[in-house]
Amino acid sequence: MVVWTDFERATIQDIFSKIDYANVGLNALTRCLVVYPWTQRYFAKFGNLYNAAAIMGNPMVAAHGLVVFSGLDKAVKNMDNIKVAFAELSVLHSEKLHVDPDNFRLLADCITIVVAAQMGAAFTPEVQAAFQKFLAVVAAALRKQYH
Repeated sequence: MVVWTDFERATIQDIFSKIDYANVGLNALTRCLVVYPWTQRYFAKFGNLYNAAAIMGNPMVAAHGLVVFSGLDKAVKNMDNIKVAFAELSVLHSEKLHVDPDNFRLLADCITIVVAAQMGAAFTPEVQAAFQKFLAVVAAALRKQYH
């Protein structure tokens, strides 16, 4: 079980209350698909992912970025039990989609960069530590869960 400090809990809730899920989701997923092009294999049905402009302009990428942030919103609302909240998503990503679990960390890094750019000076080292802890917990919850 993860223990959250009051600062961490408040910081995560504050960040998610201020960001535009659609915009940050699109930018983070685009960054991931461009910087780590091998991640594109999971999105073959999305069509044209040939370059950064095509990825950024792809409505399916935008829609999935919003899905990612809707999932993160669920994690924010279930911070005390993210693993249970993400049990079905974990099974989907591991058993049906066969997503390499390391890709969750790569996407988390891209999310951190986009949020940091949006927050500017407010993204202090302490805020970053809380945010990255949250994303690490989410990524761990998405790994295949053995019962």
